This record gives sequence, C-alpha cells and structure tokens, in this order.
Amino acid sequence: MEEKVDVSATQGVPRNVIPAHLLKGQKALVTGANSGIGRATAVALGRAGADVVVNYVAGREEADKVVEEITAFGVRAAAYEADVSNEDQVVAMTERMVEEFGTIDILVANAGMQRDAAFPEMSLAQWQKVLDVNLTGQFLCAREATKEFLRRGVVPEVSSAAGKIICMSSVHQIIPWAGHVNYAASKGGVQMMMETLAQELAPKKIRVNAIAPGAIRTPINRDAWDTPDAEKDLLRLIPYDRVGDPQDIAHAAVGLASDLMDYVVGTTLYVDGGMTLFPGFATGG
Repeated sequence: MEEKVDVSATQGVPRNVIPAHLLKGQKALVTGANSGIGRATAVALGRAGADVVVNYVAGREEADKVVEEITAFGVRAAAYEADVSNEDQVVAMTERMVEEFGTIDILVANAGMQRDAAFPEMSLAQWQKVLDVNLTGQFLCAREATKEFLRRGVVPEVSSAAGKIICMSSVHQIIPWAGHVNYAASKGGVQMMMETLAQELAPKKIRVNAIAPGAIRTPINRDAWDTPDAEKDLLRLIPYDRVGDPQDIAHAAVGLASDLMDYVVGTTLYVDGGMTLFPGFATGG
C-alpha cells in the first residue's frame, strides 16, 4: 500500500516520499544522529528499508527515541555512544556494528559542532575542538567504514557499490563566514577530503560524496530563524524563500546512498534553497 504524503503547513516539504524498500537489506551508520539533521537522516534511511545504527555522544534518551521511531518501520536499529573525534571509540563502534549487524554499507558522517568567536578572541581550544569533531571525526569514521567495505566487496543483490560514504559538509565550505573561522575551515577541509577519498576509492567501487546544507531549522542555529525578524533577515540569503528543514537533507542522503545515484562520485550536493547563488548580486551585479 502506498504511503500518504504528509506536507508541512509551514514549510511545504513532502515528508513521506521515500520508497520503503529503496535501501532494503543495507546497514547504515549515522553519526550525531540523536537530533537535527542526523536524526532526520537516520529515520529516513530506516524508512527506506535500511537497518540503522544511531550514533550519539550525549543524550541517550533522545537516541533511544530515534531507535524506536526507526524500528517502527520493521527494520533493526540500535544506539551506539561514541565520540567521533576519539580514534579508539570510533574503531570500537565500527567493530561492534560489524559484529552485531553483520557489516556496514552506508556511512553518513554527520556529527558536527560550532564553537563561535571573533577571530582575535578565538581560543586554540575552540579551534581545535571544532576541527577534531567536524574534520578528524569524519576522517576516522570514513577510514573504519572503508576497511569493512574493502573486506566485504560488492554484494550485487544488496548494492552496486561496495560502500557509500556521505560526508555532511556546509555551504560554508565555499562561503566565508566571519566569526566562525574554525567551522568554515573544517568544512573546507571536508570538501577536499571527500574529493580525495572519492578519487582514491572509486576504483574499489566505493562511492564518496557530500551534502552541503544551507540554512536548516536545527537546534544548532535556532537564533537565526526562531523569531519573525530573524527569519526575515535569513530569507534575504535564500532565493527559494524558505528556511530548510532537516527532512530536505535526509531525502538527499537517501538518494545518494541508493543505487539511483550509482554514477554520482566525488560530488557535493548543495541543499540550500539557492544560497550559494549569492543572491545579493541578483540586483547589484
């Protein structure tokens, strides 16, 4: 039976448009999956038929709620605590997933953070923590997932690829962002890391791509959209005239993880309502 489409009254985003068996039989790991974009992506992968590991570093109760939501689709899910910037914890998490779920087919390296400050006031600790989580964390998770992809190889009845890695980047991999030099630098690093991994791993039938969200309604940036005045200011940067929803990113992740996009390699998919079109130049160029 076909699922009904639930459309948000405020955002106009179709919620349940994912085919229920698009990723059937695949095993997915989503980092930072107990809130925001990670949560929406983990749920969407489960809706598409994948078994999902919900990674979190804090907030076990929220992670358990995500697991409960995913298992309602008739697939497996589990919450794993691990700090993605800690090598030993990432290795242990991946080994546990392979032991309990059999393998890993999809990695969504989503965990990220901000520690904002004007540049002269930014501490080394603020700089380092953001780089450790946003960039090194993706490196560690991608490295461990790749080891399993290479060990197992392609299983044609599951997927055309040996594995899929989706790096969660940002429009700020190409748009400078004053007051957020650590964050922008980390996302610029994600872009080049992703493209280099894609180049190296494509001959092994491992597809590496990235998603670059624009302004999305998540707790990390609530101040930017949570009042009418703030939203009005934000919309000046978005030609499509709405703030994004975590579901927008989740749909993109499901597509990139599926064989529908089997020939997409080393690409950043900007999901930003046109923010990277630099709308200020629409009338001032």
